[in-house]
Amino acid sequence: MSETRDWFARHGGEIVEWRRDIHAHPELAFQERRTAGFVAERLRTWGLEVHEGIAETGVIGVLRGAEGTQAPAIGLRADMDALPIEEATEIAYRSKHSGVMHACGHDGHTALLLGAARRIVDLTRTRGPFPGDIVFIFQPAEENEGGGRRMVEQGLFDRFPVRQVFALHNMPDLEIGRFITRAGAMLAGFDTFDVRVEAEGGHAAFPAVGGDAVVAAAALVMGFQTIVPRQTPASAAALLAVTMIAGGSAHNVLPDVVTLGGSLRWFERPVIEEIRCRMQAHCRGVETAYGVKVILDYQERYPALVNDVASTDLAARAARRAVGEDRVATDIAPIMGSEDFAFMLERTPGAYLGFGNGPGTGGCLLHNPRYDFNDAALETGVAFWTALVETFFEDMQTA
Repeated sequence: MSETRDWFARHGGEIVEWRRDIHAHPELAFQERRTAGFVAERLRTWGLEVHEGIAETGVIGVLRGAEGTQAPAIGLRADMDALPIEEATEIAYRSKHSGVMHACGHDGHTALLLGAARRIVDLTRTRGPFPGDIVFIFQPAEENEGGGRRMVEQGLFDRFPVRQVFALHNMPDLEIGRFITRAGAMLAGFDTFDVRVEAEGGHAAFPAVGGDAVVAAAALVMGFQTIVPRQTPASAAALLAVTMIAGGSAHNVLPDVVTLGGSLRWFERPVIEEIRCRMQAHCRGVETAYGVKVILDYQERYPALVNDVASTDLAARAARRAVGEDRVATDIAPIMGSEDFAFMLERTPGAYLGFGNGPGTGGCLLHNPRYDFNDAALETGVAFWTALVETFFEDMQTA
């Protein structure tokens, strides 16, 4: 850690500038063209092999290992996209794009992986190349749009095969210098649904004529809320949330259409399949009971994120090497948030970790219009990525 600290004392200011520049120019899913260009330009400057346009705006930087080596490669991934939120901070580098901001810290993830690439290149110039390749993955569209899935489908690991792949996410309200992870399921699967309730509509004075889409929709909301606590085993961790409902335009008119939607979180595939069946049954029941038509559009989004046991052990050892033995927790409870890094872990063994971002400028809520990544966490991230690469290749040589 002391070597990284000395290196960061010389180069940390530049990494902070990168982070703030990316924060000021946020881009939504699959629109990260400026960010991708920013990343690619720097990777080329340091001599990495650069590949652009994977999943539209994804960037891959490859630092080749010793010439002719057949040693396994390691993959390091950062996400680049922002969110459709109007920034409410007063910081000097606040978003220049109305209605778009980095409210999840992906600006920090991108900057610290760039910093790690620079740090690792500098190491190879003094120590010589690592035995195998290091693949730096800058992914678009993590927020809702499944850029990780798109990268895998477009041959990410066929073109750039790696033995293991890893990702980090900042954790607000976790002390800077701390890491958390767990073997097995760490983050929940994520699905969404939309429901359209159709009736004839008509005068509010005559609700018996033509059905009442509002009451039917209300019955669906209440019915859906009973599925997890009353129709799913208590031992099965899952959530079903109705987050949207819309319909009607006048006090004395029964609308002909009411829509609602929401999301589900889950860890076990049989559990979510049973919940989906229960939702369909509730829809059929409401159709019969209220004389309306109910159309359920169910979308499978992200699978549960499952960390490989051996990869989790490797990542934890690297984190301890970077920040100390007592600052790494490997026994955390599963988290109901979701991540499309899960698609990469379905294809290749690896692990996902959270790292402390402190209280942050915007408090402890991600996706908050006042959220800002804490620049003090950048050094910790660079130290971890560096220690991970060193530990990975040391393990390969002693296996």
